[in-house]
Amino acid sequence: MNDKNTIDLSWDDFDELRDPRPDNNAFDAVVDRAMSRRGFLGGVLAFGSGAAVMGAGVLGSVRGAQAQTSHFAFTPIGISTDYDIHVPDGYEWNVLTRWGDPLFSDAKSAYSPVGGVDVSMSDRVFGENTDGMELFTDGDKEIIAVNSEYVNPKINLPEASAGMPQSADEVTLLKNLQGVTVMEVAKTEKGYGVVLDSPYNRRITHETAMTMDGPVAGSDLVKTNADPEGLSPKGTMNNCGSGRTLWGTYLTCEENFNGYFGATSPVEGTEGNIRYGIGGEGRYAYEKFDPRFDLAAEPNEPHRHGWVTEIDPLDPESTPVKHSALGRFKHENAEMVQANDGRVVVYMGDDERGEFIYKYVSNGTYNEGGSADGLLSDGQLYVAKFNDDLTGEWLPLTPEATGMTIEEILVFARIAGSKVGATTMDRPEWIAANPLKCEAYCALTNNKNRGVKPNAGGDDTPATGPNPRETNNYGQIVRWMPTGEDHGAQTFTWDLYVMAGNPDVYDNAYGGSENITAGNMFNSPDGMAFSSDGMLWIQTDGDDSNEGEFEGQGNNQMLVGDPVTGEIARFLTAPNGAEVTGLCWSADKKTAFVGIQHPGGSWPDGAGKPRSSVISVWRKDGAMIG
Repeated sequence: MNDKNTIDLSWDDFDELRDPRPDNNAFDAVVDRAMSRRGFLGGVLAFGSGAAVMGAGVLGSVRGAQAQTSHFAFTPIGISTDYDIHVPDGYEWNVLTRWGDPLFSDAKSAYSPVGGVDVSMSDRVFGENTDGMELFTDGDKEIIAVNSEYVNPKINLPEASAGMPQSADEVTLLKNLQGVTVMEVAKTEKGYGVVLDSPYNRRITHETAMTMDGPVAGSDLVKTNADPEGLSPKGTMNNCGSGRTLWGTYLTCEENFNGYFGATSPVEGTEGNIRYGIGGEGRYAYEKFDPRFDLAAEPNEPHRHGWVTEIDPLDPESTPVKHSALGRFKHENAEMVQANDGRVVVYMGDDERGEFIYKYVSNGTYNEGGSADGLLSDGQLYVAKFNDDLTGEWLPLTPEATGMTIEEILVFARIAGSKVGATTMDRPEWIAANPLKCEAYCALTNNKNRGVKPNAGGDDTPATGPNPRETNNYGQIVRWMPTGEDHGAQTFTWDLYVMAGNPDVYDNAYGGSENITAGNMFNSPDGMAFSSDGMLWIQTDGDDSNEGEFEGQGNNQMLVGDPVTGEIARFLTAPNGAEVTGLCWSADKKTAFVGIQHPGGSWPDGAGKPRSSVISVWRKDGAMIG
C-alpha cells in the first residue's frame, strides 16, 4: 500500500491511508477562533443546555459539588503515568485472566513469555486485546463473554516474523487469538478466577461457523464461492463493544473488519468498498495465505462482516447468528432497551470520524420469558439527525427515502445514512442507557477532522450541534431524552453531559465543560456502562503522553459520573500505553470486571511481553461496588 508500517497505526489512521482527504484548517487557527470557555459553554449548543433539562442552577453548581464528590463511595484518585493499576483507598484488584492464559487444562503450558502462544493451542486460551464483555448467570454459575478485538503481531508472532505473518500457520494463530471468549468464573480467596475445563468455556474465532438472518441473508451481496447460498458466513472479527439482550444472550459487535481484507491482484474500487475503507493490502496479510480474505477471489466476503452477532453463552453447542437487520458498519456496541409498547430497541454507534448513530426498532414485541424469534431480524433501522435547537429525530432508512433496496441499505448503511442527511458525529463509540431514567448517552471519543475534512462519503463535518469543536482531540458525551419517555419514539431532545478538555492548558472551548476540573480531566471517552445505582462509568482510550495539550491527564482511566449533578470522579488508572475498555459486574454487584487492552511495559507479569487482561476490582469491606 505504501512504505508506512501499518501495524503501528491506529485503525482510523490506517483507514485514511486508503482514502486521504485534504486538510483545510490548522489547529492553532481553530483555537484562535474558539470562544472563551465560559462564553462557549454558556450557549445552547453545549453543556450549559443541560440546565434546561435538569433544572436551572444545577449545572452552575457543579464545581462546588465536584470538590465534595458526595455521591461516590470512594475518594477520587489522581492521575498516574507508570505501568500499574491504581484504585481508590479501600479497594483491591487482581488479574482475572491474561492473553494466553488457559481455558482448559491441556493448555496450561500454551503460553511462553518468550514465544507467546503456540498455534496448536491458540484457540484454547484467553484471546488478545480484551474489549467489551457481559456477565451471565446459570443458577449459581457465573459466565463472562468477552471480546478480543484485534492482535499485536509484533507481540503475538515469533520475533523472526518481524511483525507480519509469514505462513498460513501464523495467520491461523492471529485468527485464533481474536473473536470471543466464553468462560466460567468463580470467587477465589483473592478476587475471581477462571474455572478451567468448565462446560461453558469456548472460543469463537475468525473460523467459527455462523448463520445470518434478516433481509440480507441469502442476498447476492453475501454469496461467495464457499457459501453460494449466502446463509453461512464464517467467523466474527474485530469484536469491539458488546451488549446483552433482554432474553439473556450476548451481542458482540464487529468494528474495524475492513482491515482484514486485501487484494493479491488489482481490483476496481466500488463505492461501497471506498466508503468502508476496503482495498489495497490487508493489515495482517491474511489475503496472501487465505483466499477468503482476497478481494480478487472473494469480492463479497467483506459484506459478511461488520454486523452485530448474537451468541448464547449458556449453550456451548449453539451457533452464533449475524443479524443483518441491524445494519453493517463499524459497530462499537449494541445497547438494548425496550419501547413502551414492548418493541425491542437497539442503539448503535459507527466508530469512525464523521459517521453516524443508529437505532433499530423491532416490529414484534417481547415479554419477559417469552419467545425472541424474529425480534432482531424483522424491524426498522433508523439513523440520527441532531438539530441545533436541541431537538433531534430518527430518520428511517427505507427504499423510498434512499433509492436503495433494503439489502443495499443494510449492507451499505453508511451510504444510506448520507442519503437521508444524518448528522456526522465525532466517532460515536459506546452507547449506554440509564436504567433509572429514559435517556441514553453516547461517547463521542474525538475527531481531529471535525471542521477540517469531510467524512469518507464526502459529507460535511461542521462544528455545530453535539459536535461543537473543530479539531476535537478531547471528545464529549452526548445524551438524548426520547419524546414521551419512550425509547420507541422517533423524536428526542438532547444536550451534552460533558465535554472533555484540559482547563490547565486552555481557557476556551478546549478547556472542557464546567464539570471538568484539574482534578478529574481526561480525554477521549470511549467505553461506558451504567451500574444498577444509576451511575455512569466512563472509560478512556486517548493520548496518554501527558504532554502538550494532554499535560496533566496521565494514563487512560475509568471515571464515574453522576447524571443528575454532573459530578465526575476518577476511580481507576491503567498502565501507560493501555486503553481501559469493557466493564461488567458480578452477580452480587460486589466485584467489577474491567478490561485492560494493549498495556505498555511488561504489565501485568513484570517481565516479558505485555499482556492484555481482565481484572477484578472489589471493596475491602465487602460492600457493593456499584
